[in-house]
Amino acid sequence: MARKKKATLAGGEVVGDYAAFLESLKGRVRQAQVKAMLSVNRELIRLYWDIGRLIVERQEQEGWGKSVVDRLAGDIQRTFPGLQGFSPVNVWRMRAFYLAYRPSLAILSQAVTELEAGPPLPMVEIPWGHNQVLLFKLKDDAQRRWYAAKVLEHGWSRAVLTVQIESDLFGRQGKAISNFAGTLPAPQSDLAQQSLKDPYLFDFLTLHDEAIERDLETGLVDHIQKFLLELGAGFAFVGRQVHLEVGEDDFYLDLLFYHLKLRCFVVIDLKMKKFTPEDAGKMNFYLSAVDSRMKHPSDAPTIGMILCKTRDRITAEYALRDIAKPIGVAEWQTKLVQSLPERLKGSLPTVEEIEAELSESEPS
Repeated sequence: MARKKKATLAGGEVVGDYAAFLESLKGRVRQAQVKAMLSVNRELIRLYWDIGRLIVERQEQEGWGKSVVDRLAGDIQRTFPGLQGFSPVNVWRMRAFYLAYRPSLAILSQAVTELEAGPPLPMVEIPWGHNQVLLFKLKDDAQRRWYAAKVLEHGWSRAVLTVQIESDLFGRQGKAISNFAGTLPAPQSDLAQQSLKDPYLFDFLTLHDEAIERDLETGLVDHIQKFLLELGAGFAFVGRQVHLEVGEDDFYLDLLFYHLKLRCFVVIDLKMKKFTPEDAGKMNFYLSAVDSRMKHPSDAPTIGMILCKTRDRITAEYALRDIAKPIGVAEWQTKLVQSLPERLKGSLPTVEEIEAELSESEPS
């Protein structure tokens, strides 16, 4: 029986599969670094919460005013020179952080007092900068917790979190009209529903009111990173105008994606008009063709998304009711640049006329 040859270093010591061993150790180090960072963040958030609590208690009990809090921030900075995070503004934010989530005594059990309560999950798990965004951009506690959970799930930066809040992701998530409940098994149907929005905001595009569907498609592909951010986590771009040959006819899908979490293809049909029942029939045909020609046996059923300029909810619900393929319908919105009215077009000078006038005005 042949013996496996062992690798050696220059000094002659036996190391075996050194490369694999090194990669394993690197992975352990990275995991420890992540855990350490999370632990430090948790302690920092708890510290800020506790400072906010103590300030509020002193204000309520002893009538501390703004000058005392500002003095407190300055004294801490002098005691710990170089320590970041204790500017007067940030100390006031610690107070606001505590007040925003301070539990009511009415909902606490007798065994837990308000003084023992700490910052709520998942706020304690996300960075202080993210907490500030949630604190000052949102008033509703349920929304703050929802966005904080999304930060943990998707690893959003503070900038991305700000964009998602300003675009009201909370109010749009899962709001598209669909027939997923009757066409997909649980929990696939719930996951698919939450992957859709209504409306979709394409505010990174600028379209004239005379634009056609191809203009919308081109704009989305040209801004694919922003489009993917708006679609949400899990979408991978496959292609545009994807060719399907069915019988003797050729068909083209506007946009094709693969959803990594749902494990299925997603066909997007773009409409520059109001949704009609015929749109659902066309999408049903596309999904049958993709399932037959492209879907792997291990893939989940292909999902269709019809993105239209407007839609009537009742009409869309009726159109999808008896269709066996999973289809969602949602509106899209974007910036519009109004084209010139016809009555003004003839009264404005042409480019040639402007150039001629400029050349005549140039000094000889």
